[in-house]
Amino acid sequence: MNIQSRQKTFLLTLLCVVFLSFISCKEKETIEKAKDLTISEGFKNPLGFYDASPTFSWKLPVAEGVKHQSAYQIVVASSEDLLPDNADLWDSGKQMTDQSVWVKYQGKPLKSRQKVYWQVKYWNQDGEASAWSDINHFELGLLSNKDWQAQWIGLDTKKEKVMGSQDNIIHRPQYLRKGFELSNDVASARLYITAKGVFDVAINGEDVSDDVMPPGYTPYKERIETITYDVSDLIESGQNTIGVEVASGWHSGRLGWMKSYWSDTETPKILCQLELTMKDGSKETIISDGSWKGTTNGPIRLSEIYDGETYDANLEMPNWSTNNFSDKDWQTVNAFPVTNDIRLEPKRHTTVKSKIELKAKEVVEKDGAFIFDFQQNMVGVPLLKVPMKKGETLKIRFAEKLSPDGSFYTKNYRTALSTNYYTASKDGVIEWMPKFTFHGFQYVELSGFDTSKTPSTDWVTGLVQYSDFEENGTFTSSHEKLNQLQSNIVWGLRGNFFDIPTDCPQRDERMGWTADAQVFGPTSIFNADVHKFWASWLQSVRESQSDNGAIPWVVPDVLFNNKVSAGWGDACAIIPWDIYNRTGDKKILEENFETMMGWVAYHETITKNYISSMGFFADWLQPLPANGDNKGDTAHSLIGTAFFAHSAKLTAKTAEVLGKKEEQAKYEALFKTVANAFENEFFDESGKVKGVEETQTSYLLALGYDLLSEEKKENAKTYLLQKIAEADNHLRTGFLGTPLLSQVLDEMGEIDLMYKLLFNETYPSWFYSINQGATTIWERWNSYSKAEGFNPQKMNSLNHYAYGAIGEWMYERIGAIAPLEAGYKVIRIAPEPRQPLSSASASLNTPYGKASSSWEITGDEFQLEIVIPPNTTAQVILPGTTGSLDGTDGIETISNQGNKNEFLVQPGHYKFVSKL
Repeated sequence: MNIQSRQKTFLLTLLCVVFLSFISCKEKETIEKAKDLTISEGFKNPLGFYDASPTFSWKLPVAEGVKHQSAYQIVVASSEDLLPDNADLWDSGKQMTDQSVWVKYQGKPLKSRQKVYWQVKYWNQDGEASAWSDINHFELGLLSNKDWQAQWIGLDTKKEKVMGSQDNIIHRPQYLRKGFELSNDVASARLYITAKGVFDVAINGEDVSDDVMPPGYTPYKERIETITYDVSDLIESGQNTIGVEVASGWHSGRLGWMKSYWSDTETPKILCQLELTMKDGSKETIISDGSWKGTTNGPIRLSEIYDGETYDANLEMPNWSTNNFSDKDWQTVNAFPVTNDIRLEPKRHTTVKSKIELKAKEVVEKDGAFIFDFQQNMVGVPLLKVPMKKGETLKIRFAEKLSPDGSFYTKNYRTALSTNYYTASKDGVIEWMPKFTFHGFQYVELSGFDTSKTPSTDWVTGLVQYSDFEENGTFTSSHEKLNQLQSNIVWGLRGNFFDIPTDCPQRDERMGWTADAQVFGPTSIFNADVHKFWASWLQSVRESQSDNGAIPWVVPDVLFNNKVSAGWGDACAIIPWDIYNRTGDKKILEENFETMMGWVAYHETITKNYISSMGFFADWLQPLPANGDNKGDTAHSLIGTAFFAHSAKLTAKTAEVLGKKEEQAKYEALFKTVANAFENEFFDESGKVKGVEETQTSYLLALGYDLLSEEKKENAKTYLLQKIAEADNHLRTGFLGTPLLSQVLDEMGEIDLMYKLLFNETYPSWFYSINQGATTIWERWNSYSKAEGFNPQKMNSLNHYAYGAIGEWMYERIGAIAPLEAGYKVIRIAPEPRQPLSSASASLNTPYGKASSSWEITGDEFQLEIVIPPNTTAQVILPGTTGSLDGTDGIETISNQGNKNEFLVQPGHYKFVSKL
């Protein structure tokens, strides 16, 4: 055989080997592909994304042969056509790990506007490869101020000198427009836009989005969020028009209890940049600048968050955002350059949307007006379809509850007028909803309509508005009132997650109170996909921290009073840890670690011998305080020292997760020092509180935050039980003590007592408010009673989520789904069934997939059915004497002792039966 023949034979053999290897690889791809691909805090194919260094997550399918992941490969490219074999941005290679969440991007640097495509494959526990996943993508927004050619524009609304309530300057809503002509056909178009205020935008008469009051609420002196819209389908060859409405929103309206602005010198403005790619490859950019025209003589006359919106249909401007409109009488706008003093960054969580429609259930007449009852306290706006006479004005008022005599009750709204007005331009049925305000309400009162018509429930529809997240977990039981409590918790979440976590949605407040947020965090994360929501708000917390480490009462900090409070500022340490514990995302710890350290340092500056002198709110709204104070009976110094220790401990644990050994040692030592000082200052040798008022919360803080030595701990537990017994087995805890109540009693094994406290019907208890008709969580344990009416105290919100923190215990100990390892990588299912329950079930979309737990008692038989998602394991603790087990292949018995049986369970669907 000559050399050429030998070469030809070698090449043919080599090709056969390569082909067979290729076939062999393909044959190995026998398991189902990964699903539910997301980036960073759970975004799926986002547009205008904020993060140029994202993380990647995916879920393994629930499928035959898939239990765990042994390896993965991620490929990232600038074009879909390059995947999977020619990834030009990053190819992770085969990584031998079971990590399927929060994998950090390690490819080429990404830049503003870039569109990125990615997919993943994995290998199962047996080394079998999956097929490549579907291709997902993300597109970055404008990441820095230098990306903006546009200018801030608006009219000088301040010179109109329109005055509102509380001597408040009102900026009339502006209508701004710009016509432009294109000579080529558009291939793609991106609208980058934001406002100092809130906006709504249309192109050629078509709404660009259904977002509510974008861009949202941030510390405006530090950062304003921008939003990206794909408007390719709205742009035409030839003449086009863009129109933007802008109102004060949070930026330029009064906030808090006084005349308060982010800027009392600046008027609302927009910033708008439309970037066009033509089919011939050319580019064009339309920007907001001095060539735009504007007017304040439009139909929205006034619009304020607290006071409501006024609309005059006689001033409507048909087609004002289209080409067929003359703006010759409009003013030329003022234009201002983008500077670097305020950062412009893409929005890092979802906008507010109208998520649910509720129909009015009943309509009654009272004092000449008609009241529409939704039988559910909600947050949003009404959609009105009401008959009117030309020139008459419809008045729309809101209330959370009626007085016992049936009259409209708005006293608890305080100075928030919360009233809308609509003036009709013709006879007939009007259809209208306010645009730049929102309300907290169960009842809507109408007056000023066509009285020849009889009101019906279809006149008013409630549009429930909140940040655009979906349900994440479920909980239900055999007990009607416990199910109502769960409903109240969920509705409180919906009502107070309006771009930021608010304390209440109805009165002259609606601010991001930090303690309310930190106590409710775990409950919220179970019920809703709010990872990105919290991550975004925590950025605002970081931006609001003072140079000395102090964290303000509210974030964004509209109060500007430089005051702090223990248990409030500690949100900067507690919430990141709670999010990490429930997601496994280390990024939340990395982003907030410096803030935690700064806060702990601030704690230390206001101590003497490590005993805190920090006030302010203490155990806020503790029921039946001996001193009559909203701050409760627990000593401020005890609370401040306990939270000093707790934040130090969480900072140490964060350092450990981040591999920061030196910082870990520092904060562990600090925690021990503060704990020792706490014990010596506030507890005697027998483990009893000394020197300050003895309260349930004082013991709960000591035990819940592990601040006592072992010899005192057991006695302190006894004293806690005595304090609860003295209260006739009722709680005496406020905002700070209540979340610890279930945790501590559970750790003590006092499950029967915890059930007693949870199922109490009399004041103070969770069911007390339900017995008074509550459909949300209340600010006070006794905000209202059917016998006595409203609590006369000044603060009396009927939609306040803080006491909904009990949900965490309901889900983890009754529903029985808890994280044993961060992110539910290891799940604990340890149900604690007690009377009066005969069944309960919960489900949760963990980062790895859906987990569920459902139990039922029939006679003396206990049945438990569970689902454990792929790539996790579970510790199952079954009460009673073990009977039958379905699916024993995935179950390993760890211990079998009396009435507690522990198992290690692999992914899958299982049924357990035991005898109680």
